[in-house]
Amino acid sequence: MTRPPETAQTVADAAGELVADLDRKPAGRVSASVYETGRLVADAPWLGGHGRRLAYLLGEQGPDGAWGLPDGYGLVPTASAVEALVTVLVRDEPTDLTGPARSDVEAAAARGLRALARRLETGAPLPDTPAADLIVPALTDRIDTHLARLRDRDAPALPGALPLPRVDRRRLDAVSALLATDRPMPRKLWHAYEVLGPRAATRDEVRPIDGAVGASPAATARWLNHRRTPDRAARAYLDEVVARHDGPVPCCTPITVFERSWTLSTLLRAGVSVRPSPALVAGLAAALGPDGAATGPGLPADADTTSATLYALARLGRPVEPASLFRYDLGTHFCTWRGEDGNSITTNAHVLEALGWHARHTRDGASRYAVRVAALGGWLRDVQQPDGHWTDRWHASPYYATYCAALALAGHATPEVAGEAVDRAIGWVLATQRADGGWGRWSTTTEETAYAVHVLLGAGGPQRPDAAEAAHRALRHLQVSVADDPPLWHDKDLYTPVLVVRAAVLAARLLALGRGAARPGGEGADVSHQGMITSA
Repeated sequence: MTRPPETAQTVADAAGELVADLDRKPAGRVSASVYETGRLVADAPWLGGHGRRLAYLLGEQGPDGAWGLPDGYGLVPTASAVEALVTVLVRDEPTDLTGPARSDVEAAAARGLRALARRLETGAPLPDTPAADLIVPALTDRIDTHLARLRDRDAPALPGALPLPRVDRRRLDAVSALLATDRPMPRKLWHAYEVLGPRAATRDEVRPIDGAVGASPAATARWLNHRRTPDRAARAYLDEVVARHDGPVPCCTPITVFERSWTLSTLLRAGVSVRPSPALVAGLAAALGPDGAATGPGLPADADTTSATLYALARLGRPVEPASLFRYDLGTHFCTWRGEDGNSITTNAHVLEALGWHARHTRDGASRYAVRVAALGGWLRDVQQPDGHWTDRWHASPYYATYCAALALAGHATPEVAGEAVDRAIGWVLATQRADGGWGRWSTTTEETAYAVHVLLGAGGPQRPDAAEAAHRALRHLQVSVADDPPLWHDKDLYTPVLVVRAAVLAARLLALGRGAARPGGEGADVSHQGMITSA
């Protein structure tokens, strides 16, 4: 039976179903993580699904013995999986009927150890993923301790295993020293509570929010291990998270505000008409406090989630005064959170969109925000790479960063600032299209192809024949499920926020089917707003 041709209406209907999905599972849909699952294998064998988590780790191991993606992205998941497998061997666990045989665990651990040692010996810099400089030294220390115990037993499981190459532990030592004092800890560190050591247990300020410590299953499990009395809310949180993937777990959950604001912003930016439930819109507004909004419970508010939430609410007719954003203003650009090491291109692109909308559409907006909008546009232009792309600390692919920056500039910066920068971005996207018509850092992916199409049609518009032709060549790649893509978003491990990525793909399909005539930013799709409301 021949599949009927896809139309703008069928894609719009799919987008409506996607928005309805935001209400069905409010915790959000996030891919499982080798890193986080390994931490539960090591720290929470008492939690349901232990054998299935162990089987998941073995199933995710690559032919070379490692876990994860190239260019250093495999180090954190490989360290976690190896430490988990060696912990199982040290505990001398009996074979679980739902998990792999002990001999399979031994073989996987041995191969993983060799792969981990090879990666550590290269001394290559780590990708800029959260807590990597804490995770790697903490886990290699634990692995060495386990190997010493096995050698003391004269265990045959890992013959010839030697201490791993030394790694830089200056950051871990500094955090350990801070934990030994009564000085306050940065709140974002609790997301990696599982590698902070026993001194973290002395910190009374660590408390579960909605059952979760730092919005992390691994952090929550470790915190429970440090408790003398059970915590029912934390245990219920872990049981629910484990049930989602039938054993394995994601790095960060729930992601309610992040998933909803990004999904809606992506669709609205491309001119897709959406109608989320009143309760969902009210929830987004309620998430904005004096410091803005946070991605998940127990995480600090940040400029990125705050900007996406402000932009989504504004485009839905519920604009909120963006005063909270200026808590992150460094003068030249905006930080993701105070004390951030480095900076984020995509955070600043989202700030530009949020402030740019208010500058254009609200009473006195131009006088209050236009100067800051112009300066921020100039900053994004100045940090563009010579060949026309951008990279960012929150995503492994330059296509995501380029999509965020190019569309923000095209939609909200002055023509003098945006013109050349957007043209260079489009030129880079055209120059890097693969022979199969798609785009991707390592290979063609549906997600990265969608971002490229957004740049070509959302920022450049269909008036460029070369952009329209390249987007048309890519259309078949946008029909493929994102489930086949590798995870590309940065957390402790790479992950996929499933609905956020689906929204980008659906919006790109609409653009490629001829809905790219709206001006950059999809401003023509605005619904009439109901006046300014003030954040809490």
